[in-house]
Amino acid sequence: MRDFIGKKRVKWMASFSVVFVLLFGLYSFNDDKRNFEIIKNLDIFYTLFRELNSYYVDETNPEELVETGINEMLESLDPYTTYIPESDMDDFKFMTTGEYAGIGSLISQRGDYVIIAEPYEGFPAAKAGLKAGDRILSIDGKDMVKKRSSDVSDVLKGTANTTVKIKVDRPGEKKPMTFELMREKIQINPVPYYGMVNDETGLIILNNFTQNCSREIEKAFLDLRDQQGAKSIVLDLRANPGGLLDEAVKIVNLFVPRGSEVVSTRGKVKQWDKIYKATRQPIDTVMPLAVMISRGSASASEIVSGALQDLDRAVVVGQRSFGKGLVQTTRNLSYNAKLKVTTAKYYIPSGRCIQALDYTHRNEDGSVGLVPDSLISEFQTKNGRKVFDGGGISPDIKVEIQKYANITFALVAQQVIFDYVTDFAIANKTIASPEEFELTDDIYNEFKAFVKAKEDFRYESRSQDKLKDLIKIAKREDYYDVASEEFEKLEAVLKLDVEKDLNLFQEEIKEIMSMEIAKRYYYQKGAVKVSLKRDKELDEAMLLLKDLTQYDGLLTGQAISHAGDKRN
Repeated sequence: MRDFIGKKRVKWMASFSVVFVLLFGLYSFNDDKRNFEIIKNLDIFYTLFRELNSYYVDETNPEELVETGINEMLESLDPYTTYIPESDMDDFKFMTTGEYAGIGSLISQRGDYVIIAEPYEGFPAAKAGLKAGDRILSIDGKDMVKKRSSDVSDVLKGTANTTVKIKVDRPGEKKPMTFELMREKIQINPVPYYGMVNDETGLIILNNFTQNCSREIEKAFLDLRDQQGAKSIVLDLRANPGGLLDEAVKIVNLFVPRGSEVVSTRGKVKQWDKIYKATRQPIDTVMPLAVMISRGSASASEIVSGALQDLDRAVVVGQRSFGKGLVQTTRNLSYNAKLKVTTAKYYIPSGRCIQALDYTHRNEDGSVGLVPDSLISEFQTKNGRKVFDGGGISPDIKVEIQKYANITFALVAQQVIFDYVTDFAIANKTIASPEEFELTDDIYNEFKAFVKAKEDFRYESRSQDKLKDLIKIAKREDYYDVASEEFEKLEAVLKLDVEKDLNLFQEEIKEIMSMEIAKRYYYQKGAVKVSLKRDKELDEAMLLLKDLTQYDGLLTGQAISHAGDKRN
C-alpha cells in the first residue's frame, strides 16, 4: 500500500512539474515584472511542496494540502471567489439551477442522528409518508447513526429513477419504520408562494435567482393580474441571497420598456465588460409595484430592486440591503474542477455600484471595512431622485426589522419548538386551514409546560452579560459598595425566568410556533400564509399601494423617500 501511495505521489509530482515547465515556457520570453513574480512564487510553492512531501515526519495527503492552500489563498481575496472540486459539483449545480436527484427533503443534525426536518410537497419523501422529526437509522441497510448530515445527504442523492430504502425511528411509534422511495429529479420552485393579499394586491415571493426563475415570476404575475384581478403587485425579495445575473435582468425586463439599461458590468478584462438591456417587450410597465428587501437581500436581489428604483418603476420597502456589487464568473480547471472568481463589479442604471465592503483595502488585522464615506458618490434616478453608491439599496420606505427576544432565538436554535410541534402533529391529525388556524391559549400553555420540563434548555441574556461587566468595573473603581442595593435590585429584575419570558414574549413565540405547525400540515405554503398575518413590511407595502398619490409622489420625488439616505 505504501509503495502504491509513493508511486501515486511521484506521478502527481511529475504532473505538477510538467505544468510548471509549461508555465515557465509560456512566460520565459516575457520580461514583465509581474510575470517574473508569478514564475518565482510558483517555483517556491513547487519546491516547498516537494520538500514537505518528502521529509515531513508523518504521511501527508497531497490533495488535502493543495486544497487547503488554495482555499486559504482565495479567502484573502473575497468570500465569493472559491474553488469547487469535482466532488462538490452536485452542490454547485443545485445552487445555480435549483435541481438535483434525490428524495426531496431538508435534513438536519440532532445529536447522533440525522432527522427529516422538512419533506417538500409533491416529492418522494412526502409522497412516501416520511415526516418531520423522523430519525434516520439506516439507508439501504447501511447504518447512519452518528453520521454527519453531509454524509447522509450524499447517500440520499443519486440517479433519478433509482430506489432507496430508508429506515427511521418515528416519535410516537414503538418500532422502526422502513420506507422505499424512488429518487426523482428535484426541481425546487424559486417562487414558493404567490397569491392575493387583499382585494386588489397580489404578492409574489422569490427565494433565489436560479435558472428560469424569471419564467416563474412571469407566470405568477400574469395569473394574479389576468385571473385573480390584481391591480398592484408586491415582489418579495427579503432574505434572497441572489444568484444568476441573467435572471435578474429578465425579471426587470418584465416591468420596464424594451431597450432600457438594467445593469452593466466592468472589470479587469475589458472585453468582458457588458451592458445588459431589456431585450423583449415587457408584460406590464404601469401597474403599481412595490419591492420588499431586507439586510439579507443581496446580489441579484439588489440588481432587481436597485434597477427598478433607479428607473422609478417601483417603490422599495423594508431595510437597507446587504451591498454585494461583485460579479462572479465560473472558469473550468483541470480534473473537472472549477474556479468561481470575482471578475467585475456591476452598476445599476443610475451608474452606482452598491458594493458595501472594500475587500481591496483591508485593515491591518485583515478585517474588511465599509467603503469610506469620502468615496461615496451621489447619483440620480430617471426622475432625478438622489441616490448613493457604496452601501446597498436604501429603501424608499424604511420599516424597522422585527427583533426577537433571546428566549425566542434559543427555542428555535435548540429546536424546542420543532420537538413540541412533532408531538403536536402526532396528537392532532388535522388542523384548520392556514388562513383560519389560531394558536390557542390552551396550546400555548401546553407548550410552556413542555419547555419547563426540559432540564437542558438554557439561554443567555445580553442585559445580564452587560450588567456583569458593569459590576466588575464598579468593583474595580470602588463604586459597587456605595450602590450595592441598586445593583442587587437590577440583578433581580434581569434574572432569567423562563416562565416570565414565555409570557412576556408569547406573541412572537406563538407566531413562530404557528408557522411550524402550519408547515407540518400544509408544507411551506402553509407557513407562508400564516406569516403573512403579522407582516409589518407587507402591511406598509399594501398601505402604500392603496395610496396612489403617495406612491406617485415617491417615484417623482414629491414625497419624502429614504432612497437618498447614506447608509442610514
